[in-house]
Amino acid sequence: MQHHYVLRVVAKILIPLILLFALYVQFHGDFGPGGGFQAGVIFAAAFVLYGLVFGLERVKQVVSATWLRVIAALGVLLYGGVGVASLMLGANFLGYDVLGASGPAGQHLGILLVELGVGMTVAAVMISLYYYFAG
Repeated sequence: MQHHYVLRVVAKILIPLILLFALYVQFHGDFGPGGGFQAGVIFAAAFVLYGLVFGLERVKQVVSATWLRVIAALGVLLYGGVGVASLMLGANFLGYDVLGASGPAGQHLGILLVELGVGMTVAAVMISLYYYFAG
């Protein structure tokens, strides 16, 4: 691989900003546009950029394919767990009202947890797809 110093320096500056923006989209998603899916794709884009600039093996050292499978499974479990928890508390599946002290507090918590699960799963699957196509 050739050494493209400017590209590497720019990537080192942009990647933390991309990850920060993904976190903003993730946690602002219940107040405005955005949420788990968009944040997961943005988060994965940072890893894809890292892989394109520094090589696939370097990005696999940061997060392995095994960890990606675990993160994807935990995201689905979190999503389903919120639904099961609301069922156990006597509401419909993903009926967030019962998760908090009041209806709006429960809805806020439920949406936050579901969107976090979606973001985790989407990011892990998108990075895994990059691994499979690049490798």
